[in-house]
Amino acid sequence: MKIAFKCHKIVGGRAEGEALISRRTFSFLGGIDPNTGMIVERGHELYGQKLTNKVFIFPHGKGSTAGSYIIYALSKRALGPSAIVNLKAESIIASGAIIGKVPLVDQLEKDPFEIIENGDYVIVDSDNEKIIVTKKNKSKNTLEIRE
Repeated sequence: MKIAFKCHKIVGGRAEGEALISRRTFSFLGGIDPNTGMIVERGHELYGQKLTNKVFIFPHGKGSTAGSYIIYALSKRALGPSAIVNLKAESIIASGAIIGKVPLVDQLEKDPFEIIENGDYVIVDSDNEKIIVTKKNKSKNTLEIRE
């Protein structure tokens, strides 16, 4: 089953991959190993998972402005997320996505935490302000949303 909904473009581009979802805010500085793409923040719900080539979905960033450079470093090493989806993007994540050329969207038409699950296949078409989700398992609580 495919679900499509609108979003707001912050950084253009089109990318796709499996969803990796955090319901918690995230800091790229100290939250991820820039040499491996592994989430290393102790106690974080995604600790030990790689975000490489994933569509990383989280509410918004937190922490130091140096996090922007971590996003850039991950991108240059091909270890970063394929795209970032935020509820509300802020300057740290936006700056990193811009310099790292990572598509970034926010202000989704629907709550992604109610629709998207880890492992769902997600296409982020930032230029057309659209997200398309292919569910890995059909959830009985998920409604199909047409473009």
